Amino acid sequence: MTVVAFERKHDTGEWSERELGTILAALSAATAPGTGREWETGTTEKGDVQFYLLSPLPDQACELCVSRIGGRYILEDGLGRLLFEHRNLDLVALHAKAAVPSTSWLMVRAITLWCAVRSAFHEKAEPWLVEGEELFVQFVPQLAAFA
Repeated sequence: MTVVAFERKHDTGEWSERELGTILAALSAATAPGTGREWETGTTEKGDVQFYLLSPLPDQACELCVSRIGGRYILEDGLGRLLFEHRNLDLVALHAKAAVPSTSWLMVRAITLWCAVRSAFHEKAEPWLVEGEELFVQFVPQLAAFA
């Protein structure tokens, strides 16, 4: 693990309204009311500010984190992996927007369920339909003889 020494500036330890506005504007689709996601702010043990994008209840796991350390903005995923860092918050916010999956977990599960049902139908039911059609073709001429 590499340790990077950041230059420290003593600031207020809070996000400015402009900074929060920039982050929230970039993540507006992710924090929309229907998604169930929420956001929260906090600080590190050294007093550096952080912004957290939280997953829906009940887990509320951190999906994305933006930190301001020594005038640099650091973007990390929920596992703490570095995604991007820069002094320009607009660039970091743009990368944050791209890092958030746009498809909800419910939609992903619905698509997966649909594919599983369709696959099961094609594997199990389709051979019965084909065999039934073949039997029908063989017996129709014999049924016509009775008419």
